[in-house]
Amino acid sequence: MKKHIYKTDQYGIRNYSLLALGFTGVGLLYSVIALLAFVLLYFEAGAPQSNISTYVDAFWTLQMSASTIGFGDHYPVTIGGRTVVALMFYIGVGLVGFIGALIAERILGFADTNVKNRELRQQNSDILDHNKQLEKKIDRLIEQVESKLNDHAG
Repeated sequence: MKKHIYKTDQYGIRNYSLLALGFTGVGLLYSVIALLAFVLLYFEAGAPQSNISTYVDAFWTLQMSASTIGFGDHYPVTIGGRTVVALMFYIGVGLVGFIGALIAERILGFADTNVKNRELRQQNSDILDHNKQLEKKIDRLIEQVESKLNDHAG
């Protein structure tokens, strides 16, 4: 199961699957909608002039709010209901944007920053190894020079 969710690269960094992230984003979005629909219905159920009278109406309202479509067929009339819908709007914009970015990544194939990060880590590792080799060579050279100076002085 773990291999479908993420892969660990040679540096120990987890690279999560776009599919796993997408399912997580959609699952989280609809879980929040499902929970907040109860809260929205609580505020709107008995309010005068309310047009949100069932759980399905509340769920639909929050789904439209999260997607920023908002058809207007259902809307909150209470302060509590408006607060819930506003909260769902902000949460939904973030989650729907995240899901949209994942879809765009899959379709358009934007540059994979994980690959670039791995390449940079490898380059940094190579540079550090090279620097250590140079330090050893410099240390040997210094020892040779000091040894010759001691031979000439003594």
